[in-house]
Amino acid sequence: MTDTAPSSLSKYSGGAGAEPPRLATPSGGAKPLVQRHPSVLIFIGCLALFTLGITILAEGFGIGVISTSFVKTLGKTLCLCLVALAMDLVWGYTGILSLGHMAFFGIGGYAIGMWLMYARTELIVVESLAQAPLPPTPQEISDGIAAQIFGVVGASEFPPIWAVAHSLPLQLAAVVLVPGLIALVFGWLAFRSRVTGVYLSILTQAMTLALALYLFQNDSGLRGNNGLSGLQNLPGLGDVPQSTVSMWFLWASAAALGLGYLFCAWIVSGKFGSVLRAIRDDEARVRFLGYSVEAYKLFIFTVTAVIAGIAGALYYPQAGIINPAEIAPIASIYLAVWVAIGGRGRLYGAVIGAAFVSLLSTWFTGGQAPDINLGPYTIQWVDWWTILLGLSFVAVTLFAPKGIGGLIVIIERRTTPNRHGADLGPDPGALREKEAET
Repeated sequence: MTDTAPSSLSKYSGGAGAEPPRLATPSGGAKPLVQRHPSVLIFIGCLALFTLGITILAEGFGIGVISTSFVKTLGKTLCLCLVALAMDLVWGYTGILSLGHMAFFGIGGYAIGMWLMYARTELIVVESLAQAPLPPTPQEISDGIAAQIFGVVGASEFPPIWAVAHSLPLQLAAVVLVPGLIALVFGWLAFRSRVTGVYLSILTQAMTLALALYLFQNDSGLRGNNGLSGLQNLPGLGDVPQSTVSMWFLWASAAALGLGYLFCAWIVSGKFGSVLRAIRDDEARVRFLGYSVEAYKLFIFTVTAVIAGIAGALYYPQAGIINPAEIAPIASIYLAVWVAIGGRGRLYGAVIGAAFVSLLSTWFTGGQAPDINLGPYTIQWVDWWTILLGLSFVAVTLFAPKGIGGLIVIIERRTTPNRHGADLGPDPGALREKEAET
């Protein structure tokens, strides 16, 4: 069930007059994707069974064993797993430790949240103005919507950033285009200057901090510290219970995660994935072989930003609110911790880490974990959870660098038959070619 492939580029032979290789295609192999990545079928099957089980047990369409609030928690967890896939692709496979991908996650949430607030407020304003003696004009409706949305920050007019907030197709396009364009510009400036390592991490963190500080201002056009709220109320569906809406979002989140896993597995397969891992392991050597390292890194950085934006657009309607604190640098650090604990460099490891830590965080910080009375001092997990998470990250880094996903590799190796054959090459114990194929 391994997601990794050989990172060697020894197949490239740069003879006299040979043209150096350029951007390789992601597939790059004759075998089907499921043969190169057996975990794909297993993951999709487990995800489908999970979604079906929750549907049967939930209140919306099932027997009501699982509450609507917990269904929303599970839906949000699936979205976090999707952004963890993006983080694993950019960090675990390409070696770019980005501490700013939760900024793209938040941008996607703001983009869809603007339309949700506008459309829901428009229904309220139109209904209230319908009782007036004269029919309201479009300008009166627009002024009423603006006053309702921005009255909390002392404004009564739409900022330019809300020019297309009334259009769902355009805001959905913004979910993809805005994070992608920001990542494209930022990545082009950073990678062309060959900024790498900790310096690149600091730059991505600085970008995230600058965006968060800007959004905290009331004149940012996004209601400052108040953020966007009431996002769980879908416009025109006021009569639909939240138990049903939560299931819709759970299905959408599961579908997005499944498609995201397939896409990421396709990206890291074949020659393209080998080049990514080679960049992670020895960037200078890959550049010496003639590969356009900057093009590979820019492509991955931009694509993962788009994935993060889509995940955020699905997450915040389930959360119901988004504010600048969600984009703070600490959120991106948490994302890196999730991937490290799950096992970076393995797609299923990123999903396991995000799901495990997210659900455990909900249990500890939601008051469900019992406090421990030590006599003079009582351990309250709401306050101690972040310390526990930090200690877990340190422990994984020191004692289990492959993370939780590494356990699957250990189990897989123990279950693999131990065949012995005559030496095939320079390494003693190499299997015969025919025996290795069986």
